[in-house]
Amino acid sequence: MNFEELPEFKRDLKDLLKKYRTLKDDLQVVKKVLTVSPDERPPFSFRIDNSGIETCVIKVKKIACKALKGRGVNSGLRLVYALFKEKATIVFIELYHKNDKENEDKQRILNNFR
Repeated sequence: MNFEELPEFKRDLKDLLKKYRTLKDDLQVVKKVLTVSPDERPPFSFRIDNSGIETCVIKVKKIACKALKGRGVNSGLRLVYALFKEKATIVFIELYHKNDKENEDKQRILNNFR
């Protein structure tokens, strides 16, 4: 499985690394899980539908973050990615904390995957 990142995702990650120092290591764990099982797996992740695009966009709700001790997968971090099965590629779109932002940036998804 190949992993790519949008420039906006890199900015999101850089900003969140200031708050959550272990985030890079935590993302490596997420990448290992996605390599084995890239599809949505409720209740941990689900597909974002009704966006008007053909690409499979998935939102991961349960990400364990070591910087948030005692929270486990209920850390509040959210990861949005696009899955291209035929190319065996995952493109990271957005990373945010649920307290900072209520929902994913649908405009960012539409701008990059029309």
